[in-house]
Amino acid sequence: MPRQALGEVEHLTLLAILHLGEGAYGAAVIEAMEGRTGRDISQAAAYIALKRLEEKDLLRSHREQGDAKRGGRPRRVFSLTEAGLERLRESGQALFAMWDGLEEHLESRS
Repeated sequence: MPRQALGEVEHLTLLAILHLGEGAYGAAVIEAMEGRTGRDISQAAAYIALKRLEEKDLLRSHREQGDAKRGGRPRRVFSLTEAGLERLRESGQALFAMWDGLEEHLESRS
């Protein structure tokens, strides 16, 4: 069975988690995606992507104990699995291969 391609939000989610490292909890993931893309990312879309990616074994998560700032509420922290890293590599290679040679078509013509 061929691998299912990553959806755009899934792709952005994996990249955001990779950028964040150990501090990759839900709100930080959304902030990273919005900050790097300049687009609004709905909480629902982000949390659905996080759940799907974990179900696909591309992410893992654990709960961290909350601090005083959070009123003691725990938060779920995410990290990429080896399979997640490999899927990102494959996806990036495919995208870069498709972009290759299109520079002249995409240049601003002002």
